[in-house]
Amino acid sequence: MEENIETCNCVEIHKDIVESVKNNIPMEDTLNRLSELFKALGDMTRIKIIYVLFQKEMCVCDIAETLEMTQSAISHQLRVLKSARLVKFRKDGKVVYYSLDDDHVKYIFDKALMHVNE
Repeated sequence: MEENIETCNCVEIHKDIVESVKNNIPMEDTLNRLSELFKALGDMTRIKIIYVLFQKEMCVCDIAETLEMTQSAISHQLRVLKSARLVKFRKDGKVVYYSLDDDHVKYIFDKALMHVNE
């Protein structure tokens, strides 16, 4: 089955457009961090953990019980989310509680959910 892809047959480069766009592309480091953020969001278990944490701050054992997974599996995914600055933690005695890092996380998810439901 052949895919119908439009091709550009023009030979003139629109230098003003190209320069304008080039000047607005973020730095490589910023693009790399953005790529890492999307990689962290590219796993269904991590998505579920974030949705759980929308509801309430929780410890690993409560998240594991909620999602019917092992604490080890949840801990591994929380490390990924923490390194992407999507979740944060606080200690209360021996218990570590996780929550969303900031309001941006919910905003990102709300916008993404609107997009996939359109």
